[in-house]
Amino acid sequence: MPLTKNQILRLSIESLSSDGNGVAHWEGQAIFVPNTAPGDEAEVRIVKPMKGYAFSRLEKLLAPGPGRIEPDCPAAGPCGGCGLRHMAYAAECQAKTQFVRDAFARLGRLDVPVLPVIGAPGHERYRNKVQLPVGRDADGHLVTGFYAGRSHRIVACADCKLQPVWMNELAARACALLEQAGASVYEEEQHTGLVRHLYMRQGWHSGQRLLCFVINGRSLPREQEICRTLQGEFDLTTVLINENTARTNVVLGPRTRTVLGPGYLEDTLAGVSLRMGVHEFYQVNTPAAEVLYARARAYAALQPEDFLLDLYCGMGTIGLSMLPDCRRLLGVEIVPQAVEGAQATAARLGLPKGWAEFRCQDAGAAAARLAAEGARPDVIVVDPPRKGCDTATLEAIRQMSPRTVVMVSCNAATAARDTRWLTENGYRAVEVQPVDLFPRTRHVECIVALQKEQP
Repeated sequence: MPLTKNQILRLSIESLSSDGNGVAHWEGQAIFVPNTAPGDEAEVRIVKPMKGYAFSRLEKLLAPGPGRIEPDCPAAGPCGGCGLRHMAYAAECQAKTQFVRDAFARLGRLDVPVLPVIGAPGHERYRNKVQLPVGRDADGHLVTGFYAGRSHRIVACADCKLQPVWMNELAARACALLEQAGASVYEEEQHTGLVRHLYMRQGWHSGQRLLCFVINGRSLPREQEICRTLQGEFDLTTVLINENTARTNVVLGPRTRTVLGPGYLEDTLAGVSLRMGVHEFYQVNTPAAEVLYARARAYAALQPEDFLLDLYCGMGTIGLSMLPDCRRLLGVEIVPQAVEGAQATAARLGLPKGWAEFRCQDAGAAAARLAAEGARPDVIVVDPPRKGCDTATLEAIRQMSPRTVVMVSCNAATAARDTRWLTENGYRAVEVQPVDLFPRTRHVECIVALQKEQP
């Protein structure tokens, strides 16, 4: 019997889909229900019937499942961030383990051990970076918040529990000062107004703090006064202005200038000393990232004479954290600021010439060129964006024929796809380790260890 819009059903939630929605079945059809947890008994309303499945919304929770808890944030429902805040953390980790297992079994069609997820050392206040859109509330006051799911409607949030308290307090204070100065807010549809985002970053180990105003223009009204006030009240290491005058959803523009301080902050990650401004990619959960890097290093199992190739290397942190184990490191990254940061880090470490090199190139093009030149790395580490590796990169890996490939991925689906390609081209998937870098959200990282098949 086909489902109809606004039809009411009573369902038992069986599991979670990879995007965090509850999954139930009715007469053989899958029903997806946001904001539910396995074991929930729920009354749901069909909002979008499709052929063989449907999307619905939760009308009434009849009985909670064993892992369900009451969300402790009033914005958790409408906000598109904490998609799993209605679940106990142990239940969340179980669900994320299953996300990854499903991806490798169903999408990758791979029989590979997927270990239980390694939970984050802390699942609250863990973010070292936030980018908060600025808007106005119903009374016309400046506020920050987060975008509602699948929209650019700002949901005001005075105390996001994923980020340090000082970031929430600074956001409120900055909005008050900007409002007093008569600053306008950016209107996306009209491409008018000034203040677009507040960008904050923290050195997790150093404690240093960075603030950047992202604006549709050249400067803020009463800029020095606002910046100095915030620097004094919140012990900011540096304050920046980023100019983004393009009609785009991309947060940062190409030009950033320093108002106060050195223009960067310093920190360490997995023992690697770093400097960063706003353009460099950096894992947002430092303690969990160190767990991730340690497992990736173990999978690499480098030997003293090995050549390590780090593709999509960002600021070079993964490769540099493994550098004590090998003879040579080559990192490849397409973002110029990240490559400059990696090169500067290598220079500050005083590394001997030739031990660590970083190139600003597309990963696929660089890998293809290295393969054509006859490069033979012993171990290749890849940490691609959500879309995964392109075919050129995978083909070049096959040609270079490293002993070991270590794949770090923020998207289990594309990781499973790329792992399958490699298993069809001379490699054996040994093990997959999920690591939770993003507690209370739907996202999970995973690391795949692959070994070259012996002829």
